[in-house]
Amino acid sequence: MSFTLPDLPYAYDALGPYMSRETLEYHHDKHHLAYVNNGNNLLKGTEFEGKSLEEIVKGSYGKNAGLFNNAAQHYNHVLFWNWMKPNGGGAIPGEIEKKIIEDIGSVDKFKEDFVAAGIGQFGSGWAWLTLKDGKFSITKTPNGENPLVHGGVPLLGVDVWEHSYYIDYRNRRPDYLKAFVDNLVNWDYVAELYSKAA
Repeated sequence: MSFTLPDLPYAYDALGPYMSRETLEYHHDKHHLAYVNNGNNLLKGTEFEGKSLEEIVKGSYGKNAGLFNNAAQHYNHVLFWNWMKPNGGGAIPGEIEKKIIEDIGSVDKFKEDFVAAGIGQFGSGWAWLTLKDGKFSITKTPNGENPLVHGGVPLLGVDVWEHSYYIDYRNRRPDYLKAFVDNLVNWDYVAELYSKAA
Protein backbone atom coordinates (compact mmCIF):
# COMPACT_ATOMS: atom_id res chain seq x y z
CA MET A 1 0.00 0.00 0.00
CA SER A 2 1.20 3.51 -0.64
CA PHE A 3 1.17 6.21 2.01
CA THR A 4 -1.35 9.05 1.83
CA LEU A 5 -1.53 12.22 3.88
CA PRO A 6 -4.71 12.16 6.00
CA ASP A 7 -6.73 15.33 6.50
CA LEU A 8 -6.53 16.85 9.95
CA PRO A 9 -9.56 15.79 12.03
CA TYR A 10 -10.20 19.47 12.95
CA ALA A 11 -9.68 22.94 11.48
CA TYR A 12 -6.14 24.36 11.37
CA ASP A 13 -7.02 26.96 14.00
CA ALA A 14 -8.99 24.57 16.26
CA LEU A 15 -6.16 23.84 18.72
CA GLY A 16 -5.36 27.45 19.62
CA PRO A 17 -3.99 28.93 21.76
CA TYR A 18 -1.96 25.76 22.54
CA MET A 19 -1.02 24.92 18.96
CA SER A 20 -1.32 27.56 16.27
CA ARG A 21 -2.66 27.44 12.73
CA GLU A 22 0.87 28.21 11.50
CA THR A 23 2.34 25.24 13.38
CA LEU A 24 -0.30 22.87 12.01
CA GLU A 25 0.11 24.18 8.46
CA TYR A 26 3.86 23.62 8.55
CA HIS A 27 3.77 20.41 10.57
CA HIS A 28 0.95 18.67 8.68
CA ASP A 29 1.16 20.17 5.19
CA LYS A 30 4.95 20.25 4.88
CA HIS A 31 6.68 17.92 7.38
CA HIS A 32 4.13 15.10 7.36
CA LEU A 33 3.68 15.38 3.59
CA ALA A 34 7.46 15.02 3.16
CA TYR A 35 7.41 11.73 5.13
CA VAL A 36 4.58 10.50 2.89
CA ASN A 37 6.32 11.45 -0.37
CA ASN A 38 9.77 10.22 0.69
CA GLY A 39 8.26 7.04 2.12
CA ASN A 40 6.42 6.28 -1.13
CA ASN A 41 9.60 6.78 -3.18
CA LEU A 42 11.64 4.56 -0.84
CA LEU A 43 8.94 1.86 -0.75
CA LYS A 44 9.06 1.25 -4.51
CA GLY A 45 10.72 -2.01 -5.47
CA THR A 46 11.21 -3.22 -1.89
CA GLU A 47 9.90 -6.39 -0.24
CA PHE A 48 7.53 -4.15 1.76
CA GLU A 49 5.37 -3.05 -1.17
CA GLY A 50 1.77 -4.11 -0.58
CA LYS A 51 2.26 -4.53 3.17
CA SER A 52 0.35 -2.62 5.88
CA LEU A 53 1.91 0.47 7.43
CA GLU A 54 2.51 -1.38 10.72
CA GLU A 55 4.21 -4.27 8.87
CA ILE A 56 6.41 -1.80 6.96
CA VAL A 57 7.43 -0.02 10.18
CA LYS A 58 8.26 -3.25 12.02
CA GLY A 59 9.87 -4.95 9.02
CA SER A 60 12.10 -2.07 7.93
CA TYR A 61 13.39 -1.31 11.45
CA GLY A 62 17.12 -2.01 11.57
CA LYS A 63 17.12 -3.11 7.89
CA ASN A 64 16.21 -0.11 5.74
CA ALA A 65 16.88 3.12 7.62
CA GLY A 66 15.54 5.53 5.01
CA LEU A 67 12.25 3.70 4.56
CA PHE A 68 11.90 3.10 8.29
CA ASN A 69 12.44 6.76 9.21
CA ASN A 70 9.75 7.98 6.80
CA ALA A 71 7.27 5.14 7.35
CA ALA A 72 7.57 5.38 11.13
CA GLN A 73 7.15 9.15 11.11
CA HIS A 74 4.10 8.77 8.86
CA TYR A 75 2.68 6.18 11.29
CA ASN A 76 3.46 8.37 14.32
CA HIS A 77 1.84 11.45 12.77
CA VAL A 78 -1.33 9.66 11.63
CA LEU A 79 -1.83 8.88 15.32
CA PHE A 80 -0.56 12.25 16.57
CA TRP A 81 -3.27 14.28 14.80
CA ASN A 82 -5.90 12.05 16.42
CA TRP A 83 -4.29 12.24 19.85
CA MET A 84 -5.29 15.92 19.97
CA LYS A 85 -8.65 17.65 19.88
CA PRO A 86 -10.08 21.09 20.57
CA ASN A 87 -10.78 21.47 24.31
CA GLY A 88 -8.74 18.34 24.97
CA GLY A 89 -7.20 17.18 28.22
CA GLY A 90 -9.70 17.12 31.06
CA ALA A 91 -11.33 14.00 32.45
CA ILE A 92 -9.73 10.67 31.57
CA PRO A 93 -12.14 7.82 30.70
CA GLY A 94 -12.65 5.49 33.68
CA GLU A 95 -10.85 2.36 32.44
CA ILE A 96 -7.80 4.37 31.32
CA GLU A 97 -7.66 6.33 34.57
CA LYS A 98 -7.93 3.10 36.58
CA LYS A 99 -5.11 1.48 34.57
CA ILE A 100 -2.90 4.60 34.88
CA ILE A 101 -3.35 4.55 38.68
CA GLU A 102 -2.74 0.78 38.81
CA ASP A 103 0.42 0.77 36.66
CA ILE A 104 1.91 4.25 37.13
CA GLY A 105 0.65 5.33 40.56
CA SER A 106 -1.62 8.31 39.91
CA VAL A 107 -2.81 10.63 37.13
CA ASP A 108 -0.50 13.35 38.47
CA LYS A 109 2.45 10.94 38.40
CA PHE A 110 1.54 9.96 34.83
CA LYS A 111 1.49 13.62 33.73
CA GLU A 112 4.74 14.36 35.53
CA ASP A 113 6.53 11.31 34.08
CA PHE A 114 5.14 11.85 30.57
CA VAL A 115 6.28 15.50 30.52
CA ALA A 116 9.67 14.46 32.00
CA ALA A 117 10.12 11.81 29.25
CA GLY A 118 9.47 14.47 26.61
CA ILE A 119 11.87 16.91 28.24
CA GLY A 120 14.48 14.18 28.72
CA GLN A 121 14.46 13.02 25.09
CA PHE A 122 17.66 14.61 23.82
CA GLY A 123 17.20 16.10 20.36
CA SER A 124 14.34 14.87 18.19
CA GLY A 125 11.97 12.10 19.21
CA TRP A 126 8.76 11.17 20.99
CA ALA A 127 7.40 10.46 24.47
CA TRP A 128 4.81 7.70 24.85
CA LEU A 129 2.21 6.06 27.01
CA THR A 130 2.92 2.47 25.97
CA LEU A 131 1.03 -0.76 26.54
CA LYS A 132 3.41 -3.71 26.77
CA ASP A 133 2.80 -7.13 28.29
CA GLY A 134 -0.54 -5.86 29.62
CA LYS A 135 1.00 -2.93 31.50
CA PHE A 136 1.11 0.83 30.95
CA SER A 137 4.52 2.52 31.00
CA ILE A 138 6.02 5.85 30.01
CA THR A 139 8.71 5.53 27.36
CA LYS A 140 10.64 7.76 24.98
CA THR A 141 12.30 7.13 21.65
CA PRO A 142 14.72 9.00 19.38
CA ASN A 143 13.76 10.30 15.93
CA GLY A 144 10.92 8.26 14.38
CA GLU A 145 11.23 5.18 16.57
CA ASN A 146 8.05 4.13 18.36
CA PRO A 147 6.84 1.43 20.78
CA LEU A 148 5.81 -0.88 17.90
CA VAL A 149 9.44 -1.76 17.19
CA HIS A 150 10.05 -2.56 20.87
CA GLY A 151 7.10 -4.94 21.24
CA GLY A 152 4.68 -2.37 22.62
CA VAL A 153 1.53 -0.56 21.52
CA PRO A 154 1.53 3.25 21.46
CA LEU A 155 -1.59 4.53 23.24
CA LEU A 156 -0.54 8.19 23.45
CA GLY A 157 2.45 9.96 21.96
CA VAL A 158 3.77 13.48 21.80
CA ASP A 159 6.11 14.75 19.12
CA VAL A 160 9.14 16.56 20.55
CA TRP A 161 10.83 17.35 17.24
CA GLU A 162 11.32 21.13 17.24
CA HIS A 163 8.99 21.63 14.28
CA SER A 164 6.16 20.46 16.54
CA TYR A 165 6.48 23.38 18.94
CA TYR A 166 9.12 25.94 17.96
CA ILE A 167 6.78 28.41 16.22
CA ASP A 168 4.56 28.62 19.33
CA TYR A 169 6.95 27.94 22.21
CA ARG A 170 10.45 28.63 20.84
CA ASN A 171 12.82 26.67 23.13
CA ARG A 172 10.25 26.13 25.93
CA ARG A 173 9.67 22.42 25.36
CA PRO A 174 8.39 21.88 28.95
CA ASP A 175 5.60 24.48 28.39
CA TYR A 176 4.58 22.76 25.15
CA LEU A 177 4.45 19.34 26.84
CA LYS A 178 2.42 20.65 29.76
CA ALA A 179 -0.03 22.36 27.37
CA PHE A 180 -0.31 19.11 25.41
CA VAL A 181 -1.14 16.97 28.45
CA ASP A 182 -3.48 19.48 30.09
CA ASN A 183 -5.28 20.98 27.08
CA LEU A 184 -4.87 18.94 23.89
CA VAL A 185 -5.04 15.19 24.60
CA ASN A 186 -7.98 13.35 23.05
CA TRP A 187 -8.51 10.77 25.78
CA ASP A 188 -11.42 9.15 23.92
CA TYR A 189 -8.99 8.18 21.16
CA VAL A 190 -6.55 6.77 23.74
CA ALA A 191 -9.43 4.68 25.15
CA GLU A 192 -10.34 3.49 21.64
CA LEU A 193 -6.75 2.34 20.98
CA TYR A 194 -6.60 0.64 24.37
CA SER A 195 -9.85 -1.27 23.77
CA LYS A 196 -8.44 -2.58 20.45
CA ALA A 197 -5.10 -3.58 22.03
CA ALA A 198 -6.20 -4.92 25.42
